Amino acid sequence: MTPTLRRKLEALAERREEIERLLADPSTVEDAARYRGLMREFSQLEPIATGLAAERQAREDLAAAEAMRGDPELAELADEEIAAAQARLVELDAELMAQLVPKDARDDGGLYLEVRAGTGGDEAAIFAGDLFRMYSRYAERQGWRIEVESANPGEHGGFREVIARVDGHGAYSKLKFESGTHRVQRVPETESQGRIHTSAATVAIIAEDTGDIDVEINPADLKVDTFRSSGAGGQHVNKTESAIRITHVPSGVVVESQTERSQHANRDKAMKRLKAMLVESETAKREAAQAQDRKLQVGSGDRSQRIRTYNFPQGRITDHRVEGLTLYDLPNVLEGDLDALIDRLAREHQADELARLTQGG
Repeated sequence: MTPTLRRKLEALAERREEIERLLADPSTVEDAARYRGLMREFSQLEPIATGLAAERQAREDLAAAEAMRGDPELAELADEEIAAAQARLVELDAELMAQLVPKDARDDGGLYLEVRAGTGGDEAAIFAGDLFRMYSRYAERQGWRIEVESANPGEHGGFREVIARVDGHGAYSKLKFESGTHRVQRVPETESQGRIHTSAATVAIIAEDTGDIDVEINPADLKVDTFRSSGAGGQHVNKTESAIRITHVPSGVVVESQTERSQHANRDKAMKRLKAMLVESETAKREAAQAQDRKLQVGSGDRSQRIRTYNFPQGRITDHRVEGLTLYDLPNVLEGDLDALIDRLAREHQADELARLTQGG
């Protein structure tokens, strides 16, 4: 670890001690909002203090073991304890550096999942349906709630477009690397010659939590249309124009909501998604300016980037952003077993951020 990174850790540990003193101050307790904010910051800094304390203990253990080497009868035991202490220090060094990786304020929140058929006609729509089912199964495994906000079915199955809200703690942190173009290679059911076709669908992951970015939406910039819902809801949807379509004129972003029975409720949902999309656009601009060489674009990544190929004849999935990330477990992945992919992408992202920190320090 470089001296600069070490100083950053020590400064954060000092900040934790300062917060501890502030939390004990009666005037802080009286200010509920400030108290909650400090408690949140304290809990975020606690792992750093714990890690530094463990590191100090490991260094003391190493010094004690090295002192034992002078005694011939204890030399063998000393060598074992020295090796254990050195291994522990290497482990703690990695853990402490990981604590320096900037936390994404949106990680704990939910998200909007958008899946759209790309090139490939009916087969692309069927594949979009497969992807949506895959993410739905994964959400179920995580105990998250998934709610379809709009859907445009394909003529022979799947979706031309489907948009859903995924609500669950940490949902965005798990799925934020899924944005981009997903490609499938397989023999379509309609293919009589048994030839392999290549189709594609795009996935967009948009954080529901806006994090530290706030956007002001001028009502004068909005074009609002109402129309009759076409989704579930019985006879009511055919009799009233409760569905809402909002166009943000400056950006061209269009959102719709038709799942609620009232126009007011649909407008609220549409506005919430519009704000999330505008924040996502602003985040994309910031990230592009800060890290043009980033392999894993988070959430707001380039939709045209081909990120993954699903090869059915070989039962293979390849993620093109990470060298060597190929799994021969296609059936289980399509059933929602995404942990191997998601965990590897998260580790790769952390490694990239740590490399950036090291270069900067």
